[in-house]
Amino acid sequence: MGIREEVCFEGGPHIGDLIIGILVGLTIVGIPLTVGAIVRALWLRYRISDRRISVTGGWMGRDRSDIIYSEIVKIAKVPRGIGFWGDMVITLRDGSRLELRAIPRFRELYNYISEQVAAKNPKFVDTGKK
Repeated sequence: MGIREEVCFEGGPHIGDLIIGILVGLTIVGIPLTVGAIVRALWLRYRISDRRISVTGGWMGRDRSDIIYSEIVKIAKVPRGIGFWGDMVITLRDGSRLELRAIPRFRELYNYISEQVAAKNPKFVDTGKK
């Protein structure tokens, strides 16, 4: 019998990202941004649990990345959409980065991820909390 994972968040990007993307697409210059927002809305999914962060995305949702908290050394967050959603960049021990775009409840999820990382990686320094 396996160990159960407690899921904190499971879902796609914030709907506001799609709405803004479509509005920007009304101009010729904004069409690539609109396509990006539509692709994210259709196929990007996040799953944040007490054991790992999983991101499913890419064309038709065929790519999947799983990272465990002990591999994370740094997290950066940036608010978007007047603070209703945000982006996070997670840096791993090997220097690679995982970008989480248009995360709903990003402040709450940032705090949750930081707590999980601090418990599993003693070298992690949380620079985002005030």
